[in-house]
Amino acid sequence: MIRFDHVSKRYSNGFEALKSLNFSIDAGEMVFLTGHSGAGKSTLLKLIMAMEHPSRGQVFVNGSNLTRMPDSQIPYHRRQVSVVFQNHQLLFDRSVFDNVALPLVIAGYAASDIAKRVRAALDKVGLLHKENRLPLELSGGEQQRVGIARAVVNKPKILLADEPTGNLDPELSAEIMDLFRQFNEVGVTMLIASHDIDLLKRQNKRVLALSEGELRADMAPANAGAVHV
Repeated sequence: MIRFDHVSKRYSNGFEALKSLNFSIDAGEMVFLTGHSGAGKSTLLKLIMAMEHPSRGQVFVNGSNLTRMPDSQIPYHRRQVSVVFQNHQLLFDRSVFDNVALPLVIAGYAASDIAKRVRAALDKVGLLHKENRLPLELSGGEQQRVGIARAVVNKPKILLADEPTGNLDPELSAEIMDLFRQFNEVGVTMLIASHDIDLLKRQNKRVLALSEGELRADMAPANAGAVHV
């Protein structure tokens, strides 16, 4: 499903964010990505989204070599890979419904299909009753759930999350992780970046640990409790 083959990323200023990464994630896996600030977590996620391109090596997602993917195919690729961000990236002048609908509107879905999909996604995250509210009328945890609904509304094969619980208290973090587990249980492949070691230890999932752009550890669930950054 996801494979990095000797992948490095060097920016134009000379900073090498990633150094010869090799790993693979199978379809249906739920994997955590951890490391200190600046370890390369966000860069790795951007490579999977084709928002960045490797300086060396190859990135494979859903059987496609992103290194050789023409620009015309990138929008289709991004419909299969969705992202949940730490800061939600919601449009505050639009309703909850309109925020969740945005990916479907861009993809050209019919209005009737959009309505069904948006309401199903909002129901899944427990916010169907707030579809007409503006994001600023919601709590931080509710805003994050809107972001999750928007990420899954087009039924992606892969869901990436970049520090999705970074601004939430432990109780809300647990709620978000429970939602992620539910999506994973129906077959969505998940890669979640987090520096919250306590959260990782509670999940009992495989952990990829980055440090200074290098993959320092690939820990099976049984060993994930020993993770440190």
